Amino acid sequence: MLDTLTYTPVHGEHTTPPITVYALSTCGFCKRAMTYLEKNKFAYRFIYMDAIPIEIKNEAKRTLKEKFKVDIAFPFATIGESEHLVGFIEADWKRTLGL
Repeated sequence: MLDTLTYTPVHGEHTTPPITVYALSTCGFCKRAMTYLEKNKFAYRFIYMDAIPIEIKNEAKRTLKEKFKVDIAFPFATIGESEHLVGFIEADWKRTLGL
């Protein structure tokens, strides 16, 4: 299901692990998270969940919740196949991304 969504790529020097950010276009924390990735030269892809139909958004949230066993809040980032970040707490992102 998540593979059928249309993501916007952002290029950067660090391309592994693959990072996907699920965000809201009006979310200040989402903007800070994406700025943090860009500042630290990470490549990533993102999708604004408030820009897609509600049924697709709800199915994507259900899929993420089932896979990662957590409640979904934004930003929600997947790092590789098994790690994730919920919200933007810089220390958590720094630790998870190995900075």
